[in-house]
Amino acid sequence: MSVDQQDTSFSITPIGVIASDFPDKFGVPRQPGLVPEATAQLHLLEPYNDPLAVRGLEGFSHLWLTFIFHLSPPDWKALVRPPRLGGNARMGVFASRSTHRPNRLGLSLVELVDVSTDKGVTLTLRGADLVHGTPVVDIKPYLPWAEARPEAHTGFAPAAPERIEVAFSSQALDYLALRDDGNSLRRLIEEVLAQDPRPAYRGQSDQRLYGVYLRDVNVRFRTIDTETGLVLHVDALEPRAALASDSGLPSP
Repeated sequence: MSVDQQDTSFSITPIGVIASDFPDKFGVPRQPGLVPEATAQLHLLEPYNDPLAVRGLEGFSHLWLTFIFHLSPPDWKALVRPPRLGGNARMGVFASRSTHRPNRLGLSLVELVDVSTDKGVTLTLRGADLVHGTPVVDIKPYLPWAEARPEAHTGFAPAAPERIEVAFSSQALDYLALRDDGNSLRRLIEEVLAQDPRPAYRGQSDQRLYGVYLRDVNVRFRTIDTETGLVLHVDALEPRAALASDSGLPSP
């Protein structure tokens, strides 16, 4: 089948930019909703920050966001290594949610917490799996009566991933106790680490000390083998400098 290339080429303009708890790719949940404590703000850009454009949106509890994997290379791959398969087995890119996609488009289902139109338009979201600075290209309300399919088959990912136990050092707990957002940050750390953000090929246990940036903190953690199974242990929490950004977004 022959298709006129001119008719199939499109230019997409971001309608907004995400400010989130995830300054870097490492640690971002692999699916939306897995980390309910993760919050984000979607700041709409001109001319899309017209309050009229979001009239009625507050009546919906969840939204679909179409966004761009802006930190992924522009080259796509026909075969990818899904983390759910241990990082070794290959699947077709269209049978996965890999970031290495044609057009680098992503789709995320998030909870809508608030709609603010005081200064432009800002949507407060929960359960987002989006890195700070992600460009968003469209918003649609989620309709469970049309889109929820409990009878659906889910291929090589039939259920949510198992959660791993998370433990904190006394230093980490003392640091959290000094912060105004200490309880929220602790829940965020627990939910992120429970998903095991380490590269899938790492296996169950290794001796490496990892660091994942959440909000303005570098979370230093490692694996520990116990009688009851693997534990991700938070050794230290280290403040990091505010994220430099050309977008004018608040630092995570």
